[in-house]
Amino acid sequence: MNAMQPIQVGLLGIGTVGGGTFRVLQRNQAEIRRRAGRGIEIRMVADLDVARAKAIVGDAAVVVDDARRVIADPSIDIVVELIGGYGIAKTLVLEAIAAGKHVVTANKALLAVHGTEIFEAARAQGVVVAFEAAVAGGIPIIKALREGLTANRIDWIAGIINGTTNFILSEMRAKGLDFAAALKDAQAHGYAEADPTFDIEGIDAGHKVTIMSAIAFGVPVQFAKAHVEGISALQPADIRYAEQLGYRIKLLGITKRRDDLPAPGGIELRVHPTLIPASRLVANVEGAMNAVVVHGDAVGPTLYYGKGAGAEPTASAVIADLVDITRLATADPDHRVPSLAFQPHAIADTPILPIDEVITSFYLRLVVADEAGVLANITRILADDGISIDAVLQRESAEGERQTDLIILTHETREGRMVSALARMQALPSVLAPIVRIRKEDLS
Repeated sequence: MNAMQPIQVGLLGIGTVGGGTFRVLQRNQAEIRRRAGRGIEIRMVADLDVARAKAIVGDAAVVVDDARRVIADPSIDIVVELIGGYGIAKTLVLEAIAAGKHVVTANKALLAVHGTEIFEAARAQGVVVAFEAAVAGGIPIIKALREGLTANRIDWIAGIINGTTNFILSEMRAKGLDFAAALKDAQAHGYAEADPTFDIEGIDAGHKVTIMSAIAFGVPVQFAKAHVEGISALQPADIRYAEQLGYRIKLLGITKRRDDLPAPGGIELRVHPTLIPASRLVANVEGAMNAVVVHGDAVGPTLYYGKGAGAEPTASAVIADLVDITRLATADPDHRVPSLAFQPHAIADTPILPIDEVITSFYLRLVVADEAGVLANITRILADDGISIDAVLQRESAEGERQTDLIILTHETREGRMVSALARMQALPSVLAPIVRIRKEDLS
């Protein structure tokens, strides 16, 4: 790479994010050159919709319909992959690495599932794979974890990392809507896809927290071991009761280091609806915004807040990666920041814990017969499993007369214990409907 020539970029896919990247790069070219030390130019674009791509880039770049032409072009220094998914994107990223190109990707699904293989290939070729845009859009959380907090032993991360589900939960709380109506609302506003499964079932958040966990704790990316639950079963009643008890329900991606276990310890990696105290900053993140709390031993809790999606916020992260690679292009590969923050030979095999081993507290809602002795039977079962109660709320049930909604908040316990206690409570004749159980985190 000639240090005076602008660095040449090839874009694979010019949809929302690709178009935003092109626009922001054009608009802020002078500022970016001052920071990077040389220009950054999108020289080639590959997209199946050639006409649309040409309408976006005009004469500024060569447009082709075959991504492999971009990878094969010797003048291209960096390939930006914005296709998404696990299929052709994986093949193209590995081919770009094999061709000696640096890669920038926004593809969290690809990295959460195949990251170990991709980073290893990049290391063998001496190229960089940069992926700031893969987690939380424009929020520089990957850089914060990899570089800003590098002096810290990270204790835990908890984040609202999916804007679609946060918008839906905000609508359910503010308007008292049920899930189906709030989802329709999100689709009407363009926050939810026609097929919203990846978002509402927690898979997208699972991909993102898997990547953050690997960087925070120096372990391989292993999405298959994450425990993932979505929000489609949440009911307005529980959002309302949580509020009365001083909590909000958010879909959180959570990863924690567990030092209470014998060596080599363990790591919790999970996504699920979670009660958090309404006084926490992260509990007040509304609409499609993202927020991530990282707790380090030296720095304490730090909060990263902003837009987690959209053309220009995500483009902001893609271009930050392009600038980083431009600065690093001349650096000896062994002296770059490692992909997952830890030196490759120092990646640990600390196990990801099964969900039964997770320690958390719980919100329970039981529809019970309005008769004497019911609460005593339930508290006895919890006591037998060593689960202590933090608060109890009794409300008239919407289910019918002579029935009561019994809401219980517990102190921390091991999930496996709670599962066994729930099975015995569910079997009581006085418990008239399936018990609702939502995990609760204090995030203190």
